[in-house]
Amino acid sequence: MKFILDDSGKGHTIQRYDQGEVTVSNVVYRENCIVLPDRIISPWHPGDFLDLKTEDFSFLAELAAEIIILGTGARQCFPHPGLTEPLMQRRIGLEVMDTAAACRTYNILMSEGRRVAVALFMI
Repeated sequence: MKFILDDSGKGHTIQRYDQGEVTVSNVVYRENCIVLPDRIISPWHPGDFLDLKTEDFSFLAELAAEIIILGTGARQCFPHPGLTEPLMQRRIGLEVMDTAAACRTYNILMSEGRRVAVALFMI
């Protein structure tokens, strides 16, 4: 699904997502990735949602975001609460949704100037 072509210079925007890929600032990514207003981390491991570990959430906690959006693929899946402890310790919010909703939500929060990161599993 195509979104927008943003040239406001506020940061990286997600322009399109589709089966197996996401387009961020005119670059197509076909691996799981993390998008922040000022950088993109690709590939992002783990390979799929079931591979998530506490260390993955520790890595997300180091990104200095006020909120993390986790896009879990085609369906919304919630990680075990014990895995997200590193985020809770740092008082970083976590929103979990399917990847399509995560892309849309990231764009909205980023456009508001929020320090947001979205960790995406491909659809």
